[in-house]
Amino acid sequence: MKRLAIIGASGHGKVIADIAVKNGYKEIVFLDDNPNVQECAGFRVVGTSEDVDKYSDYDIIVAIGNASIRKKIHKQVGEYRLTTLIHPQSVISRRVTIGKGTVVMAGAIINSDTKIGEGCIINTGASVDHDCSIGDFVHVSVGAHIAGTVTIGKRTWIGAGATVSNNIEICSECMIGAGAVVVSNIKEKGTYIGVPVKNGRRTYFRGGG
Repeated sequence: MKRLAIIGASGHGKVIADIAVKNGYKEIVFLDDNPNVQECAGFRVVGTSEDVDKYSDYDIIVAIGNASIRKKIHKQVGEYRLTTLIHPQSVISRRVTIGKGTVVMAGAIINSDTKIGEGCIINTGASVDHDCSIGDFVHVSVGAHIAGTVTIGKRTWIGAGATVSNNIEICSECMIGAGAVVVSNIKEKGTYIGVPVKNGRRTYFRGGG
């Protein structure tokens, strides 16, 4: 019987639980560090993230938006126990590689010769076109679109509805605001907004993914 423990009993966790059901998991539990949370999406919260070793016969997925925390828990869990969840109504080329602990949600499209790193979130209705390289713990938010031959560094967050033009490089630890349009390379970490975003319009990014 397929069993899954989801770390993080949040709205993101609810969506992951639905994907898990569609992937044939028969037993699903949550782990969350908030002692007041007892259930999520109809499934029990059975402990905290520190209890993960008690579920040694379960696959593990981390449902936490903050990239730094997600990375920390991935290291705690160990790659061999992490699973990857892909919604059956996503469209993924046969020539795509996807790292451990990544989640691909409903309606997402990932095209040929793209590499998705560890612990990424490719959210609902997002698209990543051909020949892209998406670093570890990147979040491509709901309805965001990444054109072809784009490189995105680790722990960067592409906001809801944002667009990244083709042949662009974005460095690690950036936040691209909702609805923003990226048409030139971004070489300094920070928060970028606007249509198009400009390197002069940035504040340093202190959040997670």
